[in-house]
This record gives sequence, structure tokens and C-alpha cells, in this order.
Amino acid sequence: MEKNELGSWGEDYACRYLNENGFTVLSRNFRFKKYEIDIVAKKDNEIVIVEVKTRQTAEIGEPWRAVTRSKQKQIIQVSDHYVKQNTLSLHTRFDIISIVHNSYRTELEHITHAFYPSW
Repeated sequence: MEKNELGSWGEDYACRYLNENGFTVLSRNFRFKKYEIDIVAKKDNEIVIVEVKTRQTAEIGEPWRAVTRSKQKQIIQVSDHYVKQNTLSLHTRFDIISIVHNSYRTELEHITHAFYPSW
């Protein structure tokens, strides 16, 4: 599977997981300027911004480790725009779904409250 295909597959897999666990997916691949949010979901009166990282192996580290502080800032900026554009007044949290998928296994790790805005 090519990198782009793996990323799309991972987002589809994450959406299925979220739906099966009581989340409602509101949006996918929401863009603002040159940045993007993978998934915007809702659960229990909370907006959940989900960054999905999918890799074929964890040899160089778990996929979630690729969500650097710089990437977090981008996600927070885009989510702020999404919330304002959609006039949402619910609490927002930031999660990461980390997936390792290859011909031997598929492992999903859902990290809730993975990071917070620093303001």
C-alpha cells in the first residue's frame, strides 16, 4: 500500500472505530489555509478533533509520536476556525488515533486528551 493509500485507509478505519464507540463523525479532512484536521467528531456534548497517524510498522516509534508540538499548533489553529465557522459552543478536546497496519496485524491506539491548547 502506498503512503497516501495507507493514510486514507487509516482514516476510514478510525472513522469506523469512532462510530462503533458512540462518536458521530461531523467532518473529515477539513482544511483551513494549508492545514487540515483529519476527523471532527462529537460525543457526549463534546467536539473531538482527531488526528490519525497510520504506519506499516512501529520500528522507528509509535505513529502518535509524529504529532509534534508544531503539528499540534496547526491542528489547534484549524480547529479554532472550524468551531467559529460552525458556531459551535461545545467543549473541544484533541485526540490522536495511532494505527499500525500491515499484513500481520492491525493495532489501533486511541489517545484521548492527547494535547491541549496552550493559551
